[in-house]
Amino acid sequence: MAHQKTFLITGVSSGLGAAFASAALEAGHRVVGTVRKSDDGAAFAAEASDRAHPLLLDVTDFDRIPAAVAQAEQTAGPIDVLVNNAGYGHEGTLEESPLEELRRQFDANVFGAVAMIKAVLPGMRERRSGHIVNVTSMGGFITMPGISYYCGSKFALEGISEALAKEVASFGVRVTALAPGQFRTDWAGRSMVRSDRAVADYDAVMDPIRAARQAKSGRQPGDPAKAAAALLTVVDAKEPPVRLYLGDDALALVEGKLGQMKAEMARWETLSRSINFD
Repeated sequence: MAHQKTFLITGVSSGLGAAFASAALEAGHRVVGTVRKSDDGAAFAAEASDRAHPLLLDVTDFDRIPAAVAQAEQTAGPIDVLVNNAGYGHEGTLEESPLEELRRQFDANVFGAVAMIKAVLPGMRERRSGHIVNVTSMGGFITMPGISYYCGSKFALEGISEALAKEVASFGVRVTALAPGQFRTDWAGRSMVRSDRAVADYDAVMDPIRAARQAKSGRQPGDPAKAAAALLTVVDAKEPPVRLYLGDDALALVEGKLGQMKAEMARWETLSRSINFD
């Protein structure tokens, strides 16, 4: 096995977080896993009684995060790898979705992740080693109607990840944005928050999207166990990527958008270049 590491993974009770934690434990690593329910913590601890350390923490409880991470490091040792996985999806058109839902989406998907980073980064910087993995999404680069709040949060985390990678590279700290496509988890099922529909004008856009997403829930192409194996490969890499897309669908959609962007830039190039002083 590669050198044993201590992972801190947020949201290990289900979905990709559960798969990430199980794979790291199976590989012989120590894992501190955040859960929001004590029962989930007990189940996680049972996976490996000497190396699975549950941490009762909601990542939107920002004030509690520093002490919780300090407690985790006392129990399991300095954090070598932070995996910011906790978060959720919000579905709804922008016009129909309350502003408070945007705040909640960013609290969980962006502010919680940044608060976790700020808690582990001083130690990583001082030790001149560490790896921060932020689970973003193909929705951090491509978009589709009905998930504007979600895409906004993931675009934000992608930008933060990329800039942070440049800030900490000289300290031996690596940052990777792990951007999954569609995986067979509860993201589009019970884990998704859906704003109520109210404006009939959006029916033609939203009805097919909502029906297709619900129908596909549980039949997505991505295998969480293979995503977890990919995570371990990235963490063991000498020069890990700053961004890694997971899945054929993610690659195809991103490549398609890049082509559209290049075509639009070319079409409007003259106007883009017309604004400098003569």
